[in-house]
Amino acid sequence: MTHVVCKPCVDCKYTDCVVVCPVECFYEGERMLYIHPDECIDCEACVPECPVEAIFLADNVPEEWQEYIQINADMAPQCPKITEKKTPLCEQ
Repeated sequence: MTHVVCKPCVDCKYTDCVVVCPVECFYEGERMLYIHPDECIDCEACVPECPVEAIFLADNVPEEWQEYIQINADMAPQCPKITEKKTPLCEQ
């Protein structure tokens, strides 16, 4: 199982989660972050760090955001890896 970044991250993009990830499985898209499902080790270190509560275990993604499981899987391989904290979109 993997963790998934969901809708609350869209146009927000806090990166607090990125700096605590021990396997560097976060990728940066234009409007949100993504978790690569093949790299995530389910350590949950990122979950409490997200100030907008956008990260869920795939089994616990709310019904209305189920499509984000596939969105993360599709988009992470297409985006650059992010490993450092940046100014969030919502504060720029």
